[in-house]
Amino acid sequence: MTNELQGKKVAFLVANSGVEQIELTRSWEDVKDAGGQPTLIAPESGQVQAFNSDVEKADQFPVDLAVSDASVVDYDALVLPGGTTNADKLRMVPEAVALVKGFVDSSKPVAAVCHGPWSLVEAGVVQGKTLTSWPSLQTDIRNAGGTWVDEEVFVCPTNGWTLITSRKPEDLDAFSKAIVEEFSKSRVAAR
Repeated sequence: MTNELQGKKVAFLVANSGVEQIELTRSWEDVKDAGGQPTLIAPESGQVQAFNSDVEKADQFPVDLAVSDASVVDYDALVLPGGTTNADKLRMVPEAVALVKGFVDSSKPVAAVCHGPWSLVEAGVVQGKTLTSWPSLQTDIRNAGGTWVDEEVFVCPTNGWTLITSRKPEDLDAFSKAIVEEFSKSRVAAR
């Protein structure tokens, strides 16, 4: 265990159904192993249903906080795991989109993997940014004014906040390393 994220609270925002399990659990464990405190936020209280490869039901995870009760000021960073269904559902929840935009407006680091950047597109925060994602999102990202690159992880420092993106589960080693490194640079939020 390392202490790079000691004292840092990291929000993980997912829909109640459809999150890609490995994209949630791997990043979650790496944040914890680095001394961070992850919180699972979803549109509704109760459980989150994870999936493997978007179609095979996997484990369920308890929701720590409903998105309507979440506040950006309580967290140091945000992670948006993927899963096609997860990302599609999440971008249709106005409170979730507002939370994503709130992290950006507060200049706090945001990390998104696979289909997770759909929430960034919906929040209107990718214009002028460079990011990667699952390849099927590249047109959405370009149409929203972003630049899409095909790299395992891309760190885009932007006017006061950092955007970390990755393509797919096979890139999680690079993604997790980047989020720990970049999240460690941010100031601990005043609580």
